[in-house]
This record gives sequence, C-alpha cells and structure tokens, in this order.
Amino acid sequence: MSVDTGSRRLTRPIPVYLPWTDRTGRTSTLKLTAFLALLAPALLLIFHSLSGTLGPRPWEEAIHRVGWWSVVFLLASLAVTPLRRALRWNALITVRRMVGVSVFLAVALHLLLYMGQQSWDLLKVATEIVLRYYLAIGFVALLGLAALAATSTDGMTRRLGGKRWQLLHKLVYPIGLLALVHFFLQSKSDVTEPILFSGLFVWLMLYRVWRWRLGDPSVAGLFIIAVGAALLTGLGESIGISLKHNVPLPVMLASQFDLGIGIRPVWWVLLAGLAVMVVSAIRQYQRQLASA
Repeated sequence: MSVDTGSRRLTRPIPVYLPWTDRTGRTSTLKLTAFLALLAPALLLIFHSLSGTLGPRPWEEAIHRVGWWSVVFLLASLAVTPLRRALRWNALITVRRMVGVSVFLAVALHLLLYMGQQSWDLLKVATEIVLRYYLAIGFVALLGLAALAATSTDGMTRRLGGKRWQLLHKLVYPIGLLALVHFFLQSKSDVTEPILFSGLFVWLMLYRVWRWRLGDPSVAGLFIIAVGAALLTGLGESIGISLKHNVPLPVMLASQFDLGIGIRPVWWVLLAGLAVMVVSAIRQYQRQLASA
C-alpha cells in the first residue's frame, strides 16, 4: 500500500506506523505485548472511572494511580538497555521508544488530572506549581520528558546527530531522580514504595556506571551490583527513617531483618538483581552449549 502526496509517491506500508508493527509492517509479538501492557492501566482507569469505583475522592485517586504508573514506566524505560545486554535479548531495543514516549504521556495525563481536580483553573494550577516545590519538581520532570519525547523520532535523531542526541537523552537520568523525589514528597506517611522504586533506580544506575567504567558486567559483576543496590537501599531507608523519627540507627538496621513487619524494600531489590543475574547466567550457558 502506498500514499500519493501529490509531489511524490510514498511506498512505505501504512501499517509500519502502528506501534505494534516492525519496520517491515509486520506485527511484532513483543511490541504488541508491550503496547497492550502500557495501555492496560489507562483502560483500567477509564473502567473504574465510568463504574464509579475510584472511591470518595476520584480525582485524587486517579492522580495517584497515574503518578504511580508513570514511575513504573520510567523505570521500565531505564531497564530496557540493562536487560537487553544482561539477558542477551536484543529485541528489547524495539520497544524502548514506545516505553519512553509512554512515560511522557502518563506524566502529561498526571498533570491533566491535577488540572481537572482544580476545576480547570489554570491560574490556580500555575500558582500551585510555583508555590509547592514538589509540584515544581514534577513539572520540571515533565518538561524534560517532553523534550525527550519530541526528539525520539528517527528524523530528530538524524537532525541532532548521534552524539548530540545521546547527550540530550542522558537527561533521563536526572529526570528519573526528580520523579523519585516528587514521589517521595507526595507520599506522606508510607514511603515503602518510593524506597523500593529508588532501590531499583540505584540498581539501574550502578549497572550503567559499571558498564561505562568496566564494560558489560559478568555474572559475578551482576551479583556485586545486586548486593550493592540492596545495601544502599537498606542503608538509605534506615538513615532516612532514623533521622525523621529520631530512632537509633542500629534499631532501624536491625528492623531490615524483621519479617514480622513485612519484607522491606532491600530484599525486593536484592531479589530483582539476583533474578537478572540468574537469567543472565542461564543465557550465557545456553550460548556456550550452542557454540560447542
């Protein structure tokens, strides 16, 4: 199928522009799965909104849900490259752009819902963003994501040049940090999820630092990264709560091992890091058998 523009005929198949197709216009199972996974939270939110099951404060509930998924999508976008390399799963690169653009769309919806909560009073919204620093932090993150989304196309990559494009898109790291700070500040009493997400972010950053300095980490390197991210998560949580609530630091450190109060984020971060290590080891073993 082609399109006649009047000046020249485009022979590129129309289906290639759909998010679930590859460059030849064929349906990609991986891209279709990723597209449906990214779309599912929005569809679920619409369903709960129409059925009136968002609780007594539907606007606030919707804002929090979309904000939560925004952080999940952001971490997923940052996880594409480490998982692609550690698991030898090169096809993951085909969904990186889709996930990245979804982060921007989710954060934009997050702001749009906040505007709706404020009865679409744009002056009030702007004033709140200026006066409340956690809103200002979130808005700066949104502006950064907008710049990344606008330059995510092949055409913009060519215009900017490879090096400048890569330098610009490294802004995703400080943007991720801003998003986590925003998440922390609006979480009020329970900061378990922000701590968990921060621990996963630490793992993603440690992986990148290792790769930049030492090359792709081996299985042993992945083990060190997993343990390091977990230790930093547990230590950060213990120090933060100790300072905020005036609890002795040794008591907080000991509480990380008290399963009676639940599994702390340190263990989930360790489990995630070790899972990547184990799958990476299996993939390496399979490659060795195939080449033998």
